[in-house]
Amino acid sequence: MGQKVEVVKNTPAAILGEGAVWHPIEKVLYWVDITGEKLHCYDPVKNENKTYPMGSMIGTVVPAIGKFSVVVALESGIHGVSGEGVLQKLTGYPKEMQNNRFNDGKCDPAGRFWVGTMNKNVVKDAGNLYAFDGHELTVKQANVTISNGIIWSTDGQTMYYIDTPEFAIFAYDFDLETGNLSNRRVAVKIPNQLGAPDGMTIDSEGMLWVAHWGGKAVICWNPESGEQIQRIEIPAPHVTSCAFGDENLQTLYITTAREGMTDQQLQQYPLSGSLFKIQLDEQGSKAGIFKGWLD
Repeated sequence: MGQKVEVVKNTPAAILGEGAVWHPIEKVLYWVDITGEKLHCYDPVKNENKTYPMGSMIGTVVPAIGKFSVVVALESGIHGVSGEGVLQKLTGYPKEMQNNRFNDGKCDPAGRFWVGTMNKNVVKDAGNLYAFDGHELTVKQANVTISNGIIWSTDGQTMYYIDTPEFAIFAYDFDLETGNLSNRRVAVKIPNQLGAPDGMTIDSEGMLWVAHWGGKAVICWNPESGEQIQRIEIPAPHVTSCAFGDENLQTLYITTAREGMTDQQLQQYPLSGSLFKIQLDEQGSKAGIFKGWLD
């Protein structure tokens, strides 16, 4: 590979950076600081990062088309974002255990927004994975602990999903028309010593790129064989999400966190919380775009 990761210039360090996604229409990278309650938008051509305060924890962000630039999952519900960070609520937070919040999520190829939940105190099985079609939230996988990375195969027939404490990437048969899931199985079993699987993306060849919390790395996995293909070292222990971006979708953007680290750890890893990037030979796939108001 030859390349090394570098910090993306003019971007702030986050407390809990997450949710990296390349907007295929706007040609910018959106990412979030969950506990910092901020939505970030990085423009690589202008080399500038805009920050929008959200007023509550923000679990993730997905590209949208038409009425809004993006859609975000906040503690109060799912909101569309237009203009300079103007919010419009699309649906409230579902009835769940007290102290739950939204976490990671993405749009499927049909334009539904899939987003999971978790308890702030990490209560086992307290969360769910939902799909939002613009009208209602529907539970698609119940009893998850830390709903995290989610992505679809390039043919749209398989959904991959991470519930972090399971140390596995699950695969489901996916019905694109209905959004129904079936045949849940383990595609990749993650060895504990590599760090917990967090956010995830996919390249054009169908390989999965996974951020490893506590693992100081993004690791590429083959979901057919379960084998490790490649490892990208990150100078921060808590790696949280990754997304292919830029014009050719060959820049991998990587978010990290500094939350929960001791002063000693921060001295050892001062770049924790930074947004990183690395040029790769592999090419990513376009992110799904929310189309919930177009039907």
